[in-house]
Amino acid sequence: MSNLRKIVKTMFLWWSLAILLSIQIFTSALELEMLDYKSEHFTCSKGLSNCTVKEGAVVLIPECPVDHRGLEVQPVLCCRQGTACRPCLHIHLDIQPRNHQTASHVNVCYNVPELEIDMCKNLKFTVIPGALDGQATSKAWLSLLLKDNAVSFNSQVTVYVCSHHSKVVLPSVDEVCSSAAQGVVEECDVPSFSTLIDQESHEVRLQVDKADDIPYPLEMCLQHEDNGVCRVRVVLGVPLNSVNMQQFSQTFTLPNDNMLLVVLQTCKESTVPLHSVTPCMCFQVWWNKGDERSHRSISCPFRNHTELLQRNVWENVSVSVVQGQMNSGGAMLSWNLTAPCRVEAEVWPCQKEAGLNKDRCTELVAFRQHLSDDIWWENSRGHWLMPGVFEDVIPGLDLCVMVKVKGKNSELGPFCPIDSSWWHWRWSLLVLLSLMLAVLAAICLYFLHGKLKRWAWEWYQECGQLANRGHIVLLSPPDVDGSVSELVCELGSSLCAQGFSVSVDLWSRTELCSLGPLPWLHSQLQHLDSQGGRAILVLTQAAWERTEDWVQQWDQQGQQGKDIVQGVELKEEGEEVEGEDKGLLQGLSSPYADVFSAALSCIKADNKLGCAGERFLLVHFEAHSAKPPNSARGLPELFQGLPMFHLPSQSQGLLAELAMGPTGPEASIGGHRV
Repeated sequence: MSNLRKIVKTMFLWWSLAILLSIQIFTSALELEMLDYKSEHFTCSKGLSNCTVKEGAVVLIPECPVDHRGLEVQPVLCCRQGTACRPCLHIHLDIQPRNHQTASHVNVCYNVPELEIDMCKNLKFTVIPGALDGQATSKAWLSLLLKDNAVSFNSQVTVYVCSHHSKVVLPSVDEVCSSAAQGVVEECDVPSFSTLIDQESHEVRLQVDKADDIPYPLEMCLQHEDNGVCRVRVVLGVPLNSVNMQQFSQTFTLPNDNMLLVVLQTCKESTVPLHSVTPCMCFQVWWNKGDERSHRSISCPFRNHTELLQRNVWENVSVSVVQGQMNSGGAMLSWNLTAPCRVEAEVWPCQKEAGLNKDRCTELVAFRQHLSDDIWWENSRGHWLMPGVFEDVIPGLDLCVMVKVKGKNSELGPFCPIDSSWWHWRWSLLVLLSLMLAVLAAICLYFLHGKLKRWAWEWYQECGQLANRGHIVLLSPPDVDGSVSELVCELGSSLCAQGFSVSVDLWSRTELCSLGPLPWLHSQLQHLDSQGGRAILVLTQAAWERTEDWVQQWDQQGQQGKDIVQGVELKEEGEEVEGEDKGLLQGLSSPYADVFSAALSCIKADNKLGCAGERFLLVHFEAHSAKPPNSARGLPELFQGLPMFHLPSQSQGLLAELAMGPTGPEASIGGHRV
């Protein structure tokens, strides 16, 4: 028995020595040799002289002086007086001089995937005649330090010399920085990070030492466990004032959400609430140098505070449970346990009791499972998830899941499946509320139609959408004087500014004289019918009296006047009125002697068709009275049924009526039908 123990002890010692030796070999392999670039850029052996190196293209060589096994390439660190080291390649060439050669040269070319073409250097040297003796020949060599911006850590470089080539992969930044290169390689410089737990204020202080002369912005990310994914990346390169300092400090949220950590550059310190911190929380800190080669330092400072912070893990453990059926037909209960950190726990199914003891859940025997550490995986929110299933459970029972976490005295749970009937009731309630809102909206639209139309018009006007929306014919009263004509012209200009196409009889005197009042009016009405729009009559005392006289004259003419109206209708349809009908238009107290009288004839014709209100409307300037002082009657019968607007008090209503057109016999917006 004692011999067996000695053998086991001896084997254990040998295995320990082997492991330590392999670790030492691996570590030494990563400790790159540091060479001074200025003094050892290009050197040659004692048997060679006049050694020079130049950039250039490939030069043809009749006979290669490099031995067939004379190419050796090694990654090294090129430094300047032992600092500011950069990755480079040490190329060693064994030269085999020929007896008939004294001056010679060789091409050294290299290729990096980042470069599209090969780069070459031409090495020239002279063989010393005395070096052709036996031992001197075997010692002839060239040494070149190849440093290029394209050659960096993790680079794959292929070196070509004559027909020989060698492929080298440079180590990564993390591999180099884990060795003695810390402090001499710029990429290995990492920020100093520290934490301080303040239990009195229930917060954790995060501190990063950043000198003012460091030109690179500081970055930090957060992860859970050593092998977790650092999901939140924050650039901390802009100084923050006291206002947004508090805002950034409060963006570190609970572990239930994606966490965000902010450390201010100016004060280099920030705080996070203590209840957000877990023992497995780790930080990566680095200087952002514009590439992926920056070395990161990882720190998990809360591992030694398990007793203080373990409660934060327990309070954020959740379990989702779903009942299902296996392929064999048996019942199963699948679950997913989620926690900020991997935990040692046991889970088991239980039957929830009905009645008064609804919170009590009785364990099902022989189903308890222990959570192992090899099947945890990280979800998209940075938390750790453990899936599991209880197979062949008794169907029809109200089953839930209980959890017992190591270190916690009480159990967690029960965690039960979501009641599908509750979801159906919730969706039914949502559909019912949607229907009620739709009915309420329809009722509001019905009763608020006029106001909505006004609001729509005001919005339409404010948004500048008053593009060309129809033709307007503005007709002045027959007794137009200076003040009335000025108001008529201002109204026409205002309508033009609102995007309407406006024709005013006061602006068309030349065309009126050449065509005559009736043809000019008919041409404007045809333009109005094709583009859409309205004809506006300005109502004054003289217009009121002229209309009454015209109506009285119409009644006296009888059937002859009806024939005139029929002639007006034919004229609007494009037919010529000739012969006796034309003579009638020129008689009968000349009702068409001016444009206003012609408009009255057209209104009379439209009244016969029941559409006068769709083409004509009235406006009255409040500065001038419209009703004659001695008139006891109301508005002339010819104008009854036409929309009428008093300006300027009803200007918005007039614009709305012109923009949206007639809406039927009901009241217009902002005006009234008379």
